[in-house]
Amino acid sequence: MKKDTPMLVNSQELFEGIKGAYPRAMFKSVGYTQEDLRKPVIGVVSSWSEIHPGSYPNKELAQFVKAGVWAAGGTPVEFHTIAVCDAIAQGMGMHYSLPSREIVAAEIELMVGSGGFDGLVFLPSCDKSPAGMLMAAARLNLPAIFLPPGPMLSHFDEQGQQRVMSDIKEGMGAFKKQLIDEKLFAAIETDTCTTVGVCGMMGTGNTMGCLIEALGMSLPGTSTTPAVYAEKRRQAKETGQRIMAMVKEDLRPHRILTAESLANAVRFVMAIGGSTNTVLHLPAIAREAGVELTLDDIDRLSEQTPCIAKYKPSSKYTLWDFYQAGGVGAVLKIMAPLLNQEALTVTGGTIEGHFCEVKNWETLRPLHDPLQPKGGIVVLKGSLAPDGAVIKVSGVKGGPKRQVGTAKTFESEEHLLEHIMTKEIQPGDVLVIRNEGPAGGPGMREMSIPAALLTGMGLGDSVAMITDGRFSGATRGFCIGHVAPEAHAGGPIAIVRDGDQIEIDIEHKSLNLLLSPGEMTKRMAELAPRQSPINKGFLGVYARNVSQADKGAVLE
Repeated sequence: MKKDTPMLVNSQELFEGIKGAYPRAMFKSVGYTQEDLRKPVIGVVSSWSEIHPGSYPNKELAQFVKAGVWAAGGTPVEFHTIAVCDAIAQGMGMHYSLPSREIVAAEIELMVGSGGFDGLVFLPSCDKSPAGMLMAAARLNLPAIFLPPGPMLSHFDEQGQQRVMSDIKEGMGAFKKQLIDEKLFAAIETDTCTTVGVCGMMGTGNTMGCLIEALGMSLPGTSTTPAVYAEKRRQAKETGQRIMAMVKEDLRPHRILTAESLANAVRFVMAIGGSTNTVLHLPAIAREAGVELTLDDIDRLSEQTPCIAKYKPSSKYTLWDFYQAGGVGAVLKIMAPLLNQEALTVTGGTIEGHFCEVKNWETLRPLHDPLQPKGGIVVLKGSLAPDGAVIKVSGVKGGPKRQVGTAKTFESEEHLLEHIMTKEIQPGDVLVIRNEGPAGGPGMREMSIPAALLTGMGLGDSVAMITDGRFSGATRGFCIGHVAPEAHAGGPIAIVRDGDQIEIDIEHKSLNLLLSPGEMTKRMAELAPRQSPINKGFLGVYARNVSQADKGAVLE
């Protein structure tokens, strides 16, 4: 056994002989029989909570998964992990969101490592739990399959337009600017989340759910089936049945999460204009699977992949429209010439088995006539971001590919919000928000509320934001995040001053602080080390040990 492989026992090793009396007694006390303990034990890992709609369906879906496991001759054992919601965590709570990914992975490792499981079914919610669960699946390398909860149904307003969560954030800016009245703002708040499920935009939640399917880690069609559909319950039962076959086949994640399938997943995200958060999560998942996936690899794959679809907030279309068009399978079919079609999936077949015909071409484009010739995310490098930064170009409406603007610096998200709410922002401004990186924040907070406020105020495409923090998958506009090295680590973003000129050149993929080499060297030499923002609790551990954004912001 390799030293970096978790030390696991299966159910029969746990329950065998005299020493097995202890765990057998524990299981029998909650209703399992001696016969149940002779069957393969399947962990049903649910990120359920009552705190948000993305996790809420999982309590019910887990019951259908377990019914499938029972029917296929196994013994299901349900346990839960945390489910942080980025919509709720806005502001100070966002310090905890990205770090929760590491906790999800660790919680599952500890639970599985201390008990005897033969296979695992994962029910993620949204934001960081899908990535944490994929990391755990790769780390543990037990037979594993996922069931994404699926999106909520959209609300249709009086004009017949679909409204999703990003419209609430943009409504904040519109209400502040008095572009909408209080009655409409209240209706947007109250009516938008019409059902349980993941918010119906192509934010991080749905991007990650779709990415799970594109990786081959869930059954075909599961990621875009609405959470409230009866079809979702049948999929849950089929998922429970399939894990039993995977245990018999000894089909493990390391055979599925390969360099080829990860490259397919990167291409998929680029093709649909998915969340920039995947640029953090994919390298972290790859690392657990023993595969190297760098920021340069992601940029190269994006360069080679046309963007063939855009969904809210980058267009008027939603996950409902994506589902109607055929979902992940339809995109994979369009992208077939660019994919490694032999990549293995949880079905036991190849990713080609996930392909389906396009049912509606309104929201999808063929490869020869894409929305954009290159992928939805671009990696920028230069004197301001030597190790890289990312921008979701699929969320930028037109505008110049190169611009030079005057910097206005902010030491935190709160500092920026105060400025937005009390002072005028001018077209052409470049707002630089630092000390929000993985270690310096800590937790690499997302700036989605400031970005949405600017969009709601009509400034989303004329004002640039640059940060060592991150942006939401639902952000649109000229938003550049993940600047590495971060200010806390002594990156050049720390030396930017009000009035400095910053060049953003998307076409040439560069981000530069326009200072002379001598002035750059002088300012860097004068830069004082920054103390860790927190020393206690898990955030203290995280701040002291987290890697930079270009490495996936993982705990070292």
